[in-house]
Amino acid sequence: MSYYKKQIMDENNINRALTRISHEILEKNKGTKDLVLVGIKTRGVPLANRVWEKIQEIEGVELGIGILDVTPYRDDLSKGEEGGEKTGYQLPFSVENKRVILIDDVLFTGRTVRAALDALMDMGRPRLIQLAVLIDRGHRELPIRADYVGKNVPTSRSEVVAVNLVEIDGEDQVLIGEEEKVAK
Repeated sequence: MSYYKKQIMDENNINRALTRISHEILEKNKGTKDLVLVGIKTRGVPLANRVWEKIQEIEGVELGIGILDVTPYRDDLSKGEEGGEKTGYQLPFSVENKRVILIDDVLFTGRTVRAALDALMDMGRPRLIQLAVLIDRGHRELPIRADYVGKNVPTSRSEVVAVNLVEIDGEDQVLIGEEEKVAK
């Protein structure tokens, strides 16, 4: 039995949103010169791979793509928890003077993105950093906004948005539910 009250995106909606985001990235950046994609672990990684594939289909070029684990850079770890060594990335390229597109599943408070920005700055000085998210649910705690959004979903603070992706969860869908009703 599902604890989520409704599905807000299905496989087709997710695919359309990622196709639109891919086209918007190309349009805003006037092509692919010095463009690299960086997926934020966990669900940002398969989303980045999908955007990478769509851009490859559209432009016929392969972009650099990497993975960023922002855990060591989080400012909201519980006291006593350690962020660990700051090497949570797999970037087969330098970010120096690149146009970096950070990709994540849900933009909520902005703290994950802030951690990702800190991590990228530790690696070099990109020309610019843009943010693409599948879902923007509001409730920012930091002055961060996405450049590319698949779907804006106004939520209450007590609601939970779950992005399920076939690569991790076996199916593509975005669900919304109440926090106290969702199994932990």
